[in-house]
Amino acid sequence: MKAKAIVLTLALCFVGVALGYAADAFIGTWKLNEAKSKFAPGSRKNNTVVYEAAGDNVKVTADGTDSDGKPTHNEWTGKFDGKDYPVTGDPSADTRSYKTVNDRTLTLTNKKDGKLALTGRIVVSADGKSRTVTTTRTDSKGKKVTNTAVYDKE
Repeated sequence: MKAKAIVLTLALCFVGVALGYAADAFIGTWKLNEAKSKFAPGSRKNNTVVYEAAGDNVKVTADGTDSDGKPTHNEWTGKFDGKDYPVTGDPSADTRSYKTVNDRTLTLTNKKDGKLALTGRIVVSADGKSRTVTTTRTDSKGKKVTNTAVYDKE
């Protein structure tokens, strides 16, 4: 019985460490590199995105501009476990989920009133100095819109 408890404890520690390392690649402040990014007309832009530890969660804060050039600010706190957590300040979403794919890749999903609003993939470069966010949403005319935002780590 004691051996099983030790093995289980070690397994849980390894899982916790693996999840911690996955979040580590994203932690920090990321600035939009507009020259390397591609946005569809009328898309919002997150100029600065900050990932920080918040207890055993991750807090993601994004500041940018909307399609009219007005400032935007949204915040999300949760785990990279694929579950929906509330997002504030984003008029197109009320929940967001992130899911770890590997040490440098996340998927993200935004929902509004329980309906899918946006999907995306976030990949941190091997050197950890940049990250690429590719998102897809459907606009008001039913057309798929894809944006690719490239960020440099500060």
